Amino acid sequence: MRTNQPKTIHLSEYKVPAYLVDTVDLRFELFDEGARVHSTLSVRRNPESAEGSAPLALDGDSLKLERVAVNGDDLAVGDYEETGGQLIIAKVPAQFELAIVTWVEPQNNTRLEGLYKSSGMFCTQCEAEGFRCITYFPDRPDVMARYRTRIEADKSACPVLLSNGNDVEKGDLDNGRHFVTWEDPFPKPSYLFALVAGDLVEKQDTFKTCSGRDIDLRIYVEPRNATKCDHAMDSLKLAMRWDEDTYGREYDLDIFMIVAVDDFNMGAMENKGLNIFNSSCVLATQQTATDLAFQRIESIVAHEYFHNWSGNRVTCRDWFQLSLKEGFTVFRDSTFSADVGSPTVKRIENVTLLRTAQFAEDAGPMAHPVRPASYMEITNFYTLTIYEKGAEVVRMIHTLLGPDLFRKGSDLYFERHDGQAVTTDDFVKAMEDASGRDLTQFRLWYEQAGTPVLKVSDAYDAEQNIYRLTIQQSIPDTPGQTDKKPQHIPFALGLLGANGEALPLCFEPGQDARNAPTERVLELTEASHTFEFHGVAQAPVPSLLRHFSAPVRVAYPWTREQLVFLMSHDPDGFNRWDAGQRLAVDVIQSQVGSSDATDIEPRLVEAYRALLNDTGVDQALVAKMLQLPSEAYLIELADSPDVAAIHRTREQVLHHLATSLREELVACYHRNSGGGTYELTSESIARRSLKNNALAWLLMTNDETGRDLALAQLRDADNMTDRMGALRALVNSDYAAERSQALADFYDQFQDDPQVVEQWFSVQSSSDRAGQLPQIHALLTHPAFDWKNPNKIRSVVGVFAGQNLAAFHNPDGSGYAFLADQVYRLDDSNPQIAARLVSPLTRWKKFAPAYSSLMRTALERIRDKPGLSDDLYEVVYKSLEG
Repeated sequence: MRTNQPKTIHLSEYKVPAYLVDTVDLRFELFDEGARVHSTLSVRRNPESAEGSAPLALDGDSLKLERVAVNGDDLAVGDYEETGGQLIIAKVPAQFELAIVTWVEPQNNTRLEGLYKSSGMFCTQCEAEGFRCITYFPDRPDVMARYRTRIEADKSACPVLLSNGNDVEKGDLDNGRHFVTWEDPFPKPSYLFALVAGDLVEKQDTFKTCSGRDIDLRIYVEPRNATKCDHAMDSLKLAMRWDEDTYGREYDLDIFMIVAVDDFNMGAMENKGLNIFNSSCVLATQQTATDLAFQRIESIVAHEYFHNWSGNRVTCRDWFQLSLKEGFTVFRDSTFSADVGSPTVKRIENVTLLRTAQFAEDAGPMAHPVRPASYMEITNFYTLTIYEKGAEVVRMIHTLLGPDLFRKGSDLYFERHDGQAVTTDDFVKAMEDASGRDLTQFRLWYEQAGTPVLKVSDAYDAEQNIYRLTIQQSIPDTPGQTDKKPQHIPFALGLLGANGEALPLCFEPGQDARNAPTERVLELTEASHTFEFHGVAQAPVPSLLRHFSAPVRVAYPWTREQLVFLMSHDPDGFNRWDAGQRLAVDVIQSQVGSSDATDIEPRLVEAYRALLNDTGVDQALVAKMLQLPSEAYLIELADSPDVAAIHRTREQVLHHLATSLREELVACYHRNSGGGTYELTSESIARRSLKNNALAWLLMTNDETGRDLALAQLRDADNMTDRMGALRALVNSDYAAERSQALADFYDQFQDDPQVVEQWFSVQSSSDRAGQLPQIHALLTHPAFDWKNPNKIRSVVGVFAGQNLAAFHNPDGSGYAFLADQVYRLDDSNPQIAARLVSPLTRWKKFAPAYSSLMRTALERIRDKPGLSDDLYEVVYKSLEG
């Protein structure tokens, strides 16, 4: 059992760096057996530091030091000290040149941070603290320098040599080797450094900026993936144009590059001018990628490109400010996706993730503010709170200021802080200065953890035609935080009349209703508010928190009649979907423990019948509404949830709905089939989504019609969306023979495509029918599974524990023991992935004792592992002790 606790780093202890680095000159000699890294730094004491005589302390991890020299003079061993992951030189001049030579072994780097090899390709991942695995350096984001990088390698093995900036020199060397030198004219922190060297093919295009400059665009992939780059390239050009039009941000280098890498811990990385992507986030054709994968690629390409300004040109001062770049950029990419697709569907997808996963994070042992106050390992704070809740905080600023003032604020932010490492306070200050709004209280969103709860009550005064709405806010206690202050919350709402008409919202008696808005954003700043709306001639139905205007839970006693009404009449598409979700949740919760399907609310069936028959409604919205609340969301809503009962009840309700709506589902399926050539338009995506959702429901009835439709679709599909839709429906059906044959045929057809095989793994791991533990163990020994590849691990272990909840939460604890086994194993090779995979066990306190004791036992076994990594220790420790 580990007894020493990793050091906790506190925001309150931040100090400016004692030394600054102005320029970095790197030379990489790449060989099969390792890499020699020559680093020459121009260093000077920081005039803003109070530590004028401090020794020079450089970060390092897993390095073999070969040389250290100051101003050309080699240092003897006694002149420096290697200790505690640092190189310390006690005496240095006020300004000097520091030369360091290190040896690293990329081929043995299974952690996938720093410099490593993937499929024979050299590549890097330096965020957050990977640069110290390459060379000794003050590896912190507020040390910004200009980089020049020369890469030398065997020309036949690595014909392509890439780094940040523009290529300024290249040539041949002796013994079949060659070199390329790259120069980045913009100062950047070390986490944005990147290098790629390998045998790659290039997809090239150009983009003309708003000022008339031609930008060279390149995507590099392994030769076998040469035909899968078109969508990513189109997405890049679309994002570049959108960022110019929406934010006035023009690209600044002469070249922008993307490289697809199979082995990658994250989705993608925004290194300046050289973005490195997980292959699953860049490669796509209609035969190998689903519509969701195409949309995900479009969003991630945009996200990483947008980082060029919100993250690179203006970066974060320290890692506590991580949401400064990530929250802002997620907001930007979400707005982009909404603009180029369906705004309502995008909002539904964002909120589903928030409610299911981020709210759970807020209620768990790892709960932390958007700007954390402390951490042990920063890699554990690449969380949904930082990204998704951080984006919601920016969205609320946008709501409070309006689009024009928000754009003015972002312009001021970029202008004021270009080339700087700054804080979330600097971002909010720019918004204040540009708008004239006081956002002092709003800053609490960055400081307080937890999901606010808004308790809403109302009363209608028929004599005075006044509708009163009372909203009380509270924030649950979280680790280290109690007695929280009220936050500044934008709360959008509307009121609907008996026929679904939008009612005017008049705050003053006698106000002219003709000029009154039918939607308002109320600003909540106190623990309790009561709002009065005058001239309301009838008791209205409230449409609350429209567009999900704040990341909060709303508690209001809607009746089922009101929810059915809102499903049909609310002009806000998000709230129509939300009403359907709330109605379904209410019905499912009321059925838990009942085995009588005749008790299922008939109004739920009729609401879905009306939805399926209304072809005038946005079909993308219908497709989303035709998805019952997930088991994960139902579990999150329950106290001491009985997972098996929730799973059983949800299946029972779904079976009842599908059986009752069989004719409508068949008609919906046929109505949305065909359509000619595959297209990625919003309409075509909606049609396929609705068709495949209808098919999935039909297969729940054990009706041969659904089975035959799925088999025919699987046989005839000309795209992966329809093929995977049919496969998933069969895998989640009771047709065992058809399921086995379909899985075998699918693998035979796509076994040579790693990204498709990951989908094949995932569809089985997520299914309670195909993904029980014996089948999961079999997948882990499958020839296509690779313990060194994070995508494969996530598609089996991660999906099983995160989506196949009935199997994972088996009452005998076997699912917990299984996850503990895999995390235990992975901690020795890739602790970042291990720390992320353990998350489902950390919510053990939420469950009833029969579950929680077994989950705790699994966590304790991990805690007692000899040599437990810092990454995993922090998560397990906070879960058990918090």
